Amino acid sequence: MTRRRFLPAAAGAAAVSSAQSTGVAQPAVFEMRIAYLRNGADQQRQRLAEFIEKSTVPALQKYGAGPVGVFSNLIAPDGPYIMAIVQYPSLAAMEETRAKMNEDAAYQKATDKLLSAPGLPYVRLENSILRGVPWMPAIEVPKHDGKRANYVFELRTYESNTTASLAKKVKMFADGEMAIFRRLGMIPVLFGTTVVGRRMPNLVYMLGYENLAAREKVWQAFVRDPEWAKLRDTPGLSDAEVVSNISSVLLSPLGFSQVR
Repeated sequence: MTRRRFLPAAAGAAAVSSAQSTGVAQPAVFEMRIAYLRNGADQQRQRLAEFIEKSTVPALQKYGAGPVGVFSNLIAPDGPYIMAIVQYPSLAAMEETRAKMNEDAAYQKATDKLLSAPGLPYVRLENSILRGVPWMPAIEVPKHDGKRANYVFELRTYESNTTASLAKKVKMFADGEMAIFRRLGMIPVLFGTTVVGRRMPNLVYMLGYENLAAREKVWQAFVRDPEWAKLRDTPGLSDAEVVSNISSVLLSPLGFSQVR
């Protein structure tokens, strides 16, 4: 009998498939799983983080998953929580890796130990699946030489009224908004549209910053940028026409996160 686990379904593959004859990489699929926690004698954050580091990440790497980003809430509602984001090439690959992890004796033993220990390991799980966009089909892991501090990451969600308005917003990024981000020093990590999850249709993307002060500085520059002003003033592309709600959370990577 297979018990419900924190990350078997979050397993993925390390690279994006490029099997089509065109040679163009196909957008990856990202699983984003959140484990909501509580502070208390259960020591949920410590126990779950240790389990992910010592059991889940090694198992994911064993089956070719990755990159794997693991974060805790920094500035966000509904904390404390741990969020894991894992990339794999397709939904079929997700199912295949899930099956392999559920059959992995070492991983099952570690999971059983986590779930059978006194006290709950988490309060609730929430899961969503995203598909990368053609112009950024895979996670871009920020370079880390071991000398710089870990980045602060922002996960932003742009909800749209319809799939048509969402497509316009996604195209805005391809047509110039993404280039503005990079020029101003924002660090794109992933972009994906949600295929299974809450508040659809929506676009979810992650940016990295050196620190909170750097985040404030680049967003102020973005708002004043003349290229952005021209793009957002294009008929049919104003926020009111393509975005119904914007929300964001700030995240801190755990020490073993591949995205940090």
